[in-house]
Amino acid sequence: MAETFPPDDNLWQSTEKQGQRGRLFRIYNQYRLVVSLILVVLLFVDLGGIDSRYRLLEYYQAGVVSYLALNIFIALLMVAGFKPLQRHITLSILIDVLMMHGLLFFSTGITSGLANLVIVSVAAGNILTPSRMGIFYAALAAICSIGISSWSALTLNQNADDIVRAGSLGILYFAAAFVLQYITRRMVHSEELASSRALSIMELEQINRQIIQRMRTGILVTDRFGQIRLANAAANELLSGGDQKASDAPATQGYPMPLPLKRGLEQWLQNPLSRTDPFQASPLSPMIQANFTRLHQERGDQILVFVEDMSKVTQQAQQMKLASLGRLTAGIAHEVRNPLGAISHAAQLMAESHHVEDSDRKMLDIIQRHSRRVNGIIENVLDLSRQHPVESELVDLEAWLNEFCEDYRQTVNPNYQQPVAMGLNIGRELPLARFDRSQMEQVLINLCDNGLRYSHAHSGKPHIDISAGATADGERAYLDVRDYGPGIARQQRGSVFEPFFTTDKSGTGLGLYLARELCESNQAHLSLLEDDQPGCCFRITFAHHGRLI
Repeated sequence: MAETFPPDDNLWQSTEKQGQRGRLFRIYNQYRLVVSLILVVLLFVDLGGIDSRYRLLEYYQAGVVSYLALNIFIALLMVAGFKPLQRHITLSILIDVLMMHGLLFFSTGITSGLANLVIVSVAAGNILTPSRMGIFYAALAAICSIGISSWSALTLNQNADDIVRAGSLGILYFAAAFVLQYITRRMVHSEELASSRALSIMELEQINRQIIQRMRTGILVTDRFGQIRLANAAANELLSGGDQKASDAPATQGYPMPLPLKRGLEQWLQNPLSRTDPFQASPLSPMIQANFTRLHQERGDQILVFVEDMSKVTQQAQQMKLASLGRLTAGIAHEVRNPLGAISHAAQLMAESHHVEDSDRKMLDIIQRHSRRVNGIIENVLDLSRQHPVESELVDLEAWLNEFCEDYRQTVNPNYQQPVAMGLNIGRELPLARFDRSQMEQVLINLCDNGLRYSHAHSGKPHIDISAGATADGERAYLDVRDYGPGIARQQRGSVFEPFFTTDKSGTGLGLYLARELCESNQAHLSLLEDDQPGCCFRITFAHHGRLI
């Protein structure tokens, strides 16, 4: 599953700031709504006894009602999902400052308690706009306060002390602006730092998640009872052999652990110093090795499991084995093939004699037949030692199979008295496969030769079916070769890939062994399917095409 990162850090931080200002403005608007509602209610509290307190009562009442209507309208916009921009916030603060001073002008002037509400508006403006605009709010409020006091002293002959009070309020406005801007900048800086670290942590988490998901080592988190809590894609692939859908991956809470792995966990819990033996989770999965460790050393309630594919280890062991086998086959070629050639040649010369009786000819035929069989065994052993390094490449399986079947029919038809029947079924959306073409062609020829021989011996018709498809997770390709022979007895199925095991008296018993060795070299897995269909079906499950061999 592909995960994306935020496209631009600055854009992300700008969006966060805008969202935070929107939330703060929503709170401030609720405050304005409550204040305007209180002012409207006060109009109806003993209104007749306080008419003398207002200079222009009608204008004051109209201003208070208008202020309430404006705040209700803005509140409805916010409820409807309106997201205010910076210019909307600035306009609202300016309207508040001017509206409050208008109410001061219509009431008793600067001595009214409404002057304290101006401080709140200036403070809110500096919190919502920590810039030069915040200083402008304080300057505008100071100018309006001094203007109202000066007008009252000049036209209404009120006490000049109101001008001093207005000046004090102006100083308070600027003090609030500077202090709040300093505090706001520190808070914004701290928040930006926290947001930047949160973004870095989120990116690291996404990177770690992608790395864990793309690792070819399976990683699981399980409890001591064998219930899997978390798992990456490689663990699902190794434990299920590709038979499990991605939606049913072990990442599901409480997913049961495969029985062989659970046994290994129980063995490790009893003796943490022991090392579990390699095992196969299913007939289609490769040999895997599991290692256990506690996720929390103090609590120990969760266990981390590393599941490793043994293919690479098998490859290294195979290279060492082939190196030793190469030295052995050199001696075999010299010490066995020369005497064997002499025996075979002598048998041929005796068979050409006219004085050999029929009973002796049968004995000579046995000698020649078994000489050829021994020679075939030597050839197969030599083939094991002659393997070249794997030259893997990405292969379009459909095109490769069509080409292989066409070439194979031309080479195998002359061996049978009737046409060879080869069915080819290729599924849709077949993923790419990574392997060495020549080596995999050798494997497929071996499987097809065996299938045709057993089908012809059993039914009289050389008939095989080749099918290709994708595993249930859609990530890997597989290839099936099915024959219509007598099949393999259940008690013998576990031995078909062992060297020198054969059910054919004329066979060498190294064909399937060699085929599996070649598959392991290409990090593919050759297995015998167990189903109720006639004959045998061998499946080659290829490695993920993104895995480098």
